[in-house]
Amino acid sequence: MDNNGWQSGGVIKDVSGLANLAAPFAAFGWHTQEIDGHDFDQILNAIDRAKAETDRPSVIIAHTIKGKGVPFTENDNSWHKRVPNKEELAAALAHLGGN
Repeated sequence: MDNNGWQSGGVIKDVSGLANLAAPFAAFGWHTQEIDGHDFDQILNAIDRAKAETDRPSVIIAHTIKGKGVPFTENDNSWHKRVPNKEELAAALAHLGGN
């Protein structure tokens, strides 16, 4: 589950009040992990741990930064519903090392 702290209406804690997404899963007995969703080693290790857990369901909560890597989109919730224009797309790809 991606947890970047946002939903379409704004910051999650302000809109829906869900501050701790792991707690409800843990309360129902799920194998619950929280990781840095930008760290590939953590992602792969969490998947391995989830696969090894066969007695109960698993959830991996990946803490991420919305729009990470593109300065003009990071933590800007207007990008939740926006489509970049040609210039914005070119700038984003340049920041990410693409073409």
